[in-house]
Amino acid sequence: MTPTTPLPLLRNVLLLSGLLSLGACAASGPAAPSADTTRRGTQLPAEDLSQFRPVFPAPKATAAVPAPRARPVPPTNQVNAQIEQRLRDLSFTNRNVKYAQGYRVLAYVGLEKDKAMSVRRAIISRYPEETDYLTYKNPIFRLQIGDYLTRLEAAQALLRLRPLAPRAELESMQVNINKSF
Repeated sequence: MTPTTPLPLLRNVLLLSGLLSLGACAASGPAAPSADTTRRGTQLPAEDLSQFRPVFPAPKATAAVPAPRARPVPPTNQVNAQIEQRLRDLSFTNRNVKYAQGYRVLAYVGLEKDKAMSVRRAIISRYPEETDYLTYKNPIFRLQIGDYLTRLEAAQALLRLRPLAPRAELESMQVNINKSF
């Protein structure tokens, strides 16, 4: 087009090309579904394709020959001594570990020492095997119960202690490892 082409003619050409491209897109889209979609039983008859399928002869039955028994092969390189030494080293190292990341049940947090002591007595009288930790950081008393390595153990203990300490919750912290085994 030349610079002297009138603007309405240019607009008409662009409009016409846009309409033609939209028409081409609509014509190339998926076909509309047929009006009668209720007849599902009408299908084309199945073609007989048996002439094109390959035919393989059945395998011949052979008598099962038992496999020869394999003799046990004695090991040539024993590593048991090395493994035992490594396990002893690991055990020695682990004996010195006293703390691990775990969970405790926070049974009481508050300003009243009498309330903290009464919750502590109630828990100890009911569950004497549980370890309790009562700490005081001015002005707050905190009563923590147990040393649990997994969250599952701590959640089970929390359910046991809930009747005695209704506001109890789990707290992630460094706990003492029980070496009584």
